[in-house]
Amino acid sequence: MTDPARNRWLVLVLLRIAAAGGAVFGVVLLARAIAMPQKLLGVAIVLSALYVMAVVPRALAHRWRSRP
Repeated sequence: MTDPARNRWLVLVLLRIAAAGGAVFGVVLLARAIAMPQKLLGVAIVLSALYVMAVVPRALAHRWRSRP
């Protein structure tokens, strides 16, 4: 039987990795963009990935916190 804490930790780590990958994708899109709408899309992707990296793991950890 697996430990629920291990599974939750794995979800947090995978979420952070996916958000970091999204941020890298946004930076690449921003660097290769020629037109302004593509640059704005790259900035939006980077900002949303940074938001996910900062807020979502903390919110999930708070939600999963065990009650005494």
